[in-house]
Amino acid sequence: MAALSSTLGIDFGTSNSAAGVALGGVPCLIDIEQGQQTLPTAVFFDFDEKRIVYGRPAQAALIGGDEGRYMRALKSLLGTSLMRESRMLLGKRMDFVAIVGRFLAEIKARAEAATGQKFDRALSGRPVMFHSADAVRNAQALVDLTDCYHAGGFKDVRFMPEPDAAALANRAYLNPGDLGLIVDIGGGTSDFTLFRQQGDAGIDILASNGLRLGGTDFDRELSLAHVMPHLGMGSDIKHMFGGDTHVAPQSIFADLATWQKIPFLYTRETRRTAEDLARHAMQPELLARLVTVLEDELGHDLAFSVEAGKIAANDPDGTSPPEIKLDMLERGLSLPLPAAMMAATLAEMAGKIGETARETVAKAGLNSDDVSRLIFVGGSSLMGVVDASLRRAFPKAEVHQAAALTGVVDGLALAAATAFD
Repeated sequence: MAALSSTLGIDFGTSNSAAGVALGGVPCLIDIEQGQQTLPTAVFFDFDEKRIVYGRPAQAALIGGDEGRYMRALKSLLGTSLMRESRMLLGKRMDFVAIVGRFLAEIKARAEAATGQKFDRALSGRPVMFHSADAVRNAQALVDLTDCYHAGGFKDVRFMPEPDAAALANRAYLNPGDLGLIVDIGGGTSDFTLFRQQGDAGIDILASNGLRLGGTDFDRELSLAHVMPHLGMGSDIKHMFGGDTHVAPQSIFADLATWQKIPFLYTRETRRTAEDLARHAMQPELLARLVTVLEDELGHDLAFSVEAGKIAANDPDGTSPPEIKLDMLERGLSLPLPAAMMAATLAEMAGKIGETARETVAKAGLNSDDVSRLIFVGGSSLMGVVDASLRRAFPKAEVHQAAALTGVVDGLALAAATAFD
């Protein structure tokens, strides 16, 4: 039997993570959750049991109403000042470098238990651009992620752009000489790699590009457009003196619609602000819902409902009309989300993705008609509005839907075998 690579390939994703190694030149993905090759990138600090749970059990703890703190989309904090802010959790002061480090340590421990092999080194995927509009944050994000791997017990880590890894794993779908464009739409970023299939010689990377926009941004946009107005966003608030009014401040609703910022809202100051808004609101019944969300810590419940509505609206074979269910706020409350409505809400974002893909090809001195095949990876690449935007941008390219959640980690597992040579 061929020996396993001693380097662990890790796809640390905004929404899901995975790990794998090379076995005889073939990617071998590891079950890092029972019977599953992917692990939701979610952490739950259980206040009653004084323990940390990860992945699907973390989601179950939140949905089950366990007392604790749920966190998701931690990758989106990389490069921001929030990564180094510490807070008390389970009696210990931790910053997010330590929290992400614990998550990566859990992946390491599970991979070692599954394979019987020690992994002190990692080849990690990384977005082409963590922050496409801020070079300083982009550089800091890589420093943060490196520190997270060291905090997770890895002695050394190297990085590979995620779409480059997907190109390596999916090269067999092209004929020698063909041009392929990887379209990797993840939870937090959209990444693109243009490559040429070189036959037995492998692949030639021609250009890579990235955009800080992904599935969690779709959730945020849908929440702001369709949910937050029912919690008072855009409502008029009476001045304490006189008859004038002003619009409820946007920031609290924007944070409530953003996966990674939800845990920061559960403070006495934010709750007091919401109560003051409700007290002076022209439509107090709407702001009362906001107060309930903050008091009962229902922010992630709302986010999961938006995500579920998005998935349902993207399913053409669904058996019931897609909707965003808000019965955690009010019995029977739901908001319709037909596919056409969702597509209209996300059209501008999908257009940016298509434009960035075209820019990737232009960086190599080529045009859209030169691309032989579009290869979609990443969970959010399955969105119909994204698919339509890319097909319009590359009308002559054949489309291949790769393994949505494992297209990147397959390539990382292959590349891990020689990453430290």
